[in-house]
Amino acid sequence: MSGSITAGTPARSTAAEHARLPGPPWRIVLAGLAWLALAGLTLQLPEAGDFPRTAIFAQGSAAIGLALLPLGLLAGSLGTIGARLRYWSPWLAALAIALLAWELVTAKLDLLPMPFFPPPQAILEVFLDDWPKLGGSTLNSLILLAGGYAIGSSVGFVLGVAIGTSKAVGYWAHPVLRFVGPLPATAWLPLAFFVFPSSWSASTFLVALATGFPVTVLTWSGVAGVNKAYFDVARTLGASRSFLILRVAIPAALPHVFVGLFMGLGGSFAVLVVAEMLGVKSGLGWYLQWAQGWAAYANMYAALIVMALMCSSLITLLFRLRDRLLAWQKGLVQW
Repeated sequence: MSGSITAGTPARSTAAEHARLPGPPWRIVLAGLAWLALAGLTLQLPEAGDFPRTAIFAQGSAAIGLALLPLGLLAGSLGTIGARLRYWSPWLAALAIALLAWELVTAKLDLLPMPFFPPPQAILEVFLDDWPKLGGSTLNSLILLAGGYAIGSSVGFVLGVAIGTSKAVGYWAHPVLRFVGPLPATAWLPLAFFVFPSSWSASTFLVALATGFPVTVLTWSGVAGVNKAYFDVARTLGASRSFLILRVAIPAALPHVFVGLFMGLGGSFAVLVVAEMLGVKSGLGWYLQWAQGWAAYANMYAALIVMALMCSSLITLLFRLRDRLLAWQKGLVQW
């Protein structure tokens, strides 16, 4: 899983941090100057090779720089947008400097060997010219991930609740979980591709397996750890067994459930890439394998960027869902 998840005392939200610690507005101007310097040096310095998208890369950098200059001067009157820009302006400047260093050591000075280390404009060329194949692979990966993750998390949640609330289910399921669960999902690749009728269904099964184990264990742990006093009070008021499970055990266990969902999402990403490399005919894993086979390293890096953005976005969405359902724990776990 890309990024880090930290737990501790409740913290201010990101938006509140932006408003409280925005930084001086001149940092936005400096970031704009950094992007203009990137554009100018990209156009003026001679290239060690032929890169057709150099002009577009420089024009895009110049456009960002020209947009940041007036925004820096007007940041004080832009409210929340201005505060966010001031907060992120050091990162904007650092990104421009990193791209400039990357441009210098690849396209200009040829210090890193091609094709293993393409310049930024070569990555941009992939997004501009090969977007149908890359976009289709991204869509297919999302569909495959969504199906496997939904199946794995649903089965894991139901099984975890059943183990936590029924001694009979726990008696039979616990040994199986201890035997099968710790095995990495990728170890089941040969069997999955033999048993299932298609590579798509086999990949879905593997993603579901990688998701289901942590969700099951964390849901079971959350249900088993619910304060017994909650059940005693509910029984005193005449609650039925279904009420105890649906209205007491599950809501109290939701923090553990979401930890399992986060862990399952991280594991499913790894399994997704491996399964797509070996089985399916479209997907980011397949695209990486195809790019490596043709030594198209610019395509490979572009796919890695898309994959990182996809993973980070999905984790962010899951955090937003958690904060909405568990408003009383908002800020306790940070992403």
